[in-house]
Amino acid sequence: MSEPMTVYPEVWPVAADAKGLWLISGDGPWRPALPIYADGDVHQEVELELSSNGIDRADVVLLHSTSWRADGPAIVLTYIAIVRKPGYVRQNWPGAEPISPLLPAAVGKPPTHAADEAPAPRYVDCLLHAIRHVAFLRDRDATAAAVLDEHWLSALSGLDPALAGMYADQHCRRAA
Repeated sequence: MSEPMTVYPEVWPVAADAKGLWLISGDGPWRPALPIYADGDVHQEVELELSSNGIDRADVVLLHSTSWRADGPAIVLTYIAIVRKPGYVRQNWPGAEPISPLLPAAVGKPPTHAADEAPAPRYVDCLLHAIRHVAFLRDRDATAAAVLDEHWLSALSGLDPALAGMYADQHCRRAA
């Protein structure tokens, strides 16, 4: 007998400074150990995850859900948190890792999928999609755009919004 799917949030905490974008969590998203309870609130759970990792809610200027995906027996709700503190990012979060503007070219495009198949994004694809989603908000959401400082605007200047170009190659099914 099959079990019901559970729901987990994941949050990509990203900050920007004069050097570029930084993933505060280091090497991946933060994800709570337990799924969200039926009487829980997803946004609140993401805020708790940030807090449990030492992020003060007052330092989060944008908290936005960017996508969802199936991951084994769970649905994962992806969030990006734009975190801001004065100074350089590594002064505040020594374990932060740079998100190079060369990253999209370095990792290549995600694996293709047929038009009637579910995508199978890698973690890096989820991060890049979240950042491109912020570029989408920059162009179409005045409230979100208002919190993007000069460092974010500079970092986003070379990125197309949303999924633009991520799945540009046509998928060919193999004959069975």
